[in-house]
Amino acid sequence: MSLLTIIQNVCHRVGINAPTLVVGSSDDQILQMLALAREEGEELAERYLWSGLQYEATFITVASELQDTMENLTTEGFSYIINDTIWNRSKNRPMFGSLTPADWQLLTSSHVAGPFQEYRIRGGSLYLKPAPPARETCSFEYVSKSYCSTFGGIPQLEWKADDNIGVLDERIMSSGIIWRWKQVKGMDYAEDFRKYEMRVNQAMSRDAGKPTLSMDGSPT
Repeated sequence: MSLLTIIQNVCHRVGINAPTLVVGSSDDQILQMLALAREEGEELAERYLWSGLQYEATFITVASELQDTMENLTTEGFSYIINDTIWNRSKNRPMFGSLTPADWQLLTSSHVAGPFQEYRIRGGSLYLKPAPPARETCSFEYVSKSYCSTFGGIPQLEWKADDNIGVLDERIMSSGIIWRWKQVKGMDYAEDFRKYEMRVNQAMSRDAGKPTLSMDGSPT
């Protein structure tokens, strides 16, 4: 489904005329529906570490503590690096972090370089200590806030066109828009919210598959 079809389906469910245009519409009800769709996307994206919002970034080091901005190193909507995923592939070594401001200042003041690099994100940029040599290959996995994408698959932070596609489960997003619509209109939304929560919890339990756990500690 696209943004347009999501909003059309929601309109049919709540009993208002379905639009032929969402982004750029002058209809106050459709503009409110679009605002709720953006609210739903943002909150659903923040709720769980969804596999659909996980990406890998690879970069080539420069000979400096400051490497680049996270915006340049990743796609639009960078949220945070997933713990224990940042590696120097050229040396096959992990990088530890993210360092706290206090730990970073301690390392800076001590002038002691350990065997492993450590990282910190400050001011939206990635810093490595000790400064690496140039042209080493590093990578990390991260979580994005971009709950939708262009029709061509480019991640983006909000619905911007009618043919945008939801990165997250669009059925859940439709359910979220419905209960939010009823809430702002002062209607009873308890049952819609219950169904929405059930669908979200089911999706979280199934997302990306789960490891098989052994209760006796033996490998599976």
